[in-house]
Amino acid sequence: MVSVDLFSDTVTRPTPAMRRAMAGADVGDEQQREDPTVNLLQDMVAELLGKEAALFLPSGTMCNQVAFAVHCRAGDEILLQEQAHPLLFEVGGASAMTGALLRPVIGAGGFFTGEQVRSATRPPVYYMPRTRAVSIEQTSNVIGGVCWPLQQIEDVCRVAHASGLVTHMDGARLLNAVVASGTTARQFAAPFDSVWIDLTKGLGAPVGAVLAGRRDFIEEAWRFKQRFGGAMRQAGIIAAAGVYALRHHIDRLAEDHARARKLAHGLAELSGITLDPTRVETNIVVFDVRNSGLDGESFNARTLASHGVRFSVLGPTAVRAVTHLDITDDGIDRALEAAHAAVSR
Repeated sequence: MVSVDLFSDTVTRPTPAMRRAMAGADVGDEQQREDPTVNLLQDMVAELLGKEAALFLPSGTMCNQVAFAVHCRAGDEILLQEQAHPLLFEVGGASAMTGALLRPVIGAGGFFTGEQVRSATRPPVYYMPRTRAVSIEQTSNVIGGVCWPLQQIEDVCRVAHASGLVTHMDGARLLNAVVASGTTARQFAAPFDSVWIDLTKGLGAPVGAVLAGRRDFIEEAWRFKQRFGGAMRQAGIIAAAGVYALRHHIDRLAEDHARARKLAHGLAELSGITLDPTRVETNIVVFDVRNSGLDGESFNARTLASHGVRFSVLGPTAVRAVTHLDITDDGIDRALEAAHAAVSR
């Protein structure tokens, strides 16, 4: 039985107050743009990100796929960091549904530079793929929830636009970066042609994400939402959770970050576990257990069996912990006890 679930911030459950907001939501047919709660949520996100319009979608993955479909045509190329979510965890969706190619850019520490974008952009010759888009993941998940600095984002987007490319932000944990850095969501979003935020994960809603951009971009995004099967009808029930989260759950992300740092420092003190706790910026802690003699799966099996603590396994000996609104200070203490027991056996 899982008692402390650090597998991901996707495991969060709606709070009682969020459930009440969902139960009392005004609803209508969102496909006809008649759901007042969906419309409110979209307006809130557009305002938050400084964009003209926004579109409520079932998931962040669908936000990426809809954005890529609007921006690209079959044979076009999308540049993104080598461990970005669309490359690793979206089942090749851009290739399967749009015919676009995902081209990894090697990025130290989870980032790449404007100069790398310039070097990777292909010349406009008919026998090469057309480099069309650049995608940035904020925060950089697999690297450990690190935040793209605003200056580097602006450099990448400036070079991309000068090269005739469009820019897209996968903002799955954008608000974690906002809280950690003090940079506003609008500042982070400004250089991008499209950007989305997830309502699940740290914000704690059960379903959904919101894609934003220029009004003409969003109008075209509606077409691909329909094509990909995304009509949700009386979606105000789930949109209400997003409205509640934006009103009540952004500032509290700082608590998740503090608990992640506490966990990281505690893990770093354990023999057999390797990590640099000073690299923990948000709510994700990635560590290595190879010096304990365990692989990641064995470590996770031990912590789950002994203390009911679940981590996620990223590689043979790489393990990830993600804090969220269901994790308390006691949960962090229990996780450290479990990790100690696992590497001490």
